[in-house]
Amino acid sequence: MAIERREKRSPTTLAPGITLAGWPNPYMRPLAYNPKYALNAICPYFTMFPLEYPLRVLRKHRKDAPVVIDPFCGRGTTLFAARAMGLKSWGIDASPVAVAIARAKLSNATADEALSLAGFLVAGVRPAHTPNSKFFRKAFHKNTLRGICALREGLSAGLQDTDASVLLRAAVLGCLHGPLLKSGLASYFSNQMPRTFAPKPDYALKFWSARHMEPPEVDVLKVLERKLKLIASSRELQKARFTNVIHGDSTVAASLPKKRDYSLVVTSPPYYGMRTYVQDQWLRNWFLGGPATVDYAAGVQLEHTGTDVFAESLGKVWKNMARTEADTLDLYVRFGVIPSAKVDAKELVERSLEAANSGLRVLSWRNGLSATSGKRQADQMKADSGACDEFDFHIVRH
Repeated sequence: MAIERREKRSPTTLAPGITLAGWPNPYMRPLAYNPKYALNAICPYFTMFPLEYPLRVLRKHRKDAPVVIDPFCGRGTTLFAARAMGLKSWGIDASPVAVAIARAKLSNATADEALSLAGFLVAGVRPAHTPNSKFFRKAFHKNTLRGICALREGLSAGLQDTDASVLLRAAVLGCLHGPLLKSGLASYFSNQMPRTFAPKPDYALKFWSARHMEPPEVDVLKVLERKLKLIASSRELQKARFTNVIHGDSTVAASLPKKRDYSLVVTSPPYYGMRTYVQDQWLRNWFLGGPATVDYAAGVQLEHTGTDVFAESLGKVWKNMARTEADTLDLYVRFGVIPSAKVDAKELVERSLEAANSGLRVLSWRNGLSATSGKRQADQMKADSGACDEFDFHIVRH
């Protein structure tokens, strides 16, 4: 499959911090620091793409009032961008952690409503189970862990979710682990950890022991208040439905929304060769009701046993996207591979489109930003990680 043309970069500015090519303006502050978009930062996530990317795409199509879908929605950046621009959106993800965070982007609750619920649960729930492994004893102060477990059990009690519970759950995930601040002001519940992923227990214990680090005793409600009050300054967003985020597998047609009216796909599939999405989020998965240990057997949504298998698996997603009833379909895909995989990302995307056999073709592509750009905080625990080579594709159905 031949690629027809490559987009040219232009310095023309569309909005503060955004250029026509979607690259951040080096002279402008990134949107991640803009209080208007604080809700999008409620929980940092591994390999998240910057808000500038979906906003650039949506501005291009806004006049057509498209329904947006992200089949690998992750922490919901595309969904938040669509909501900020007054567009309806759908999201699908196989990870319960991703779904919990993404649903918060479509919550209609206020910070006060979420805080009120947090106070009720911390005061009213006596945890039946509190992990007592060496990791948990060193990761959290016992009093802090008790509050976390009260929230965990209260939010997992089988009650129907509300806008407030959805927002609170994501806020807890965002506060669950992160760096210790030199100021002493606690923004996270844990001993020293990265914000976007949880280190494995053995590594973390060695790290803390070598530096004589003990978990701080923090007030869970005060930390949550600081987190949630930040979003109070977010601009008014249109009403949305958090149920538009589906916990499912995008390779399976049954995971698609019943009303297939979407015409614009903005997504970033799991990068080829990156198999640790589930394990990197093990601690957040525990909070959502998962095991208190790393599940190394847990798989990922796409098959990574070889490029042919991966292309076939990704092709199933594109085929499902092409099932839309809309007259037109545009797909904007940010994709990459880890350096050790030694695979041509552009060729792999083309092969996945051929596997889909759904009349999809690459209209244009360009080199995207490195995956190290503002996306990981591995330096906080000196974790080794290689940057992915990223490419942005515009794919259309003909």
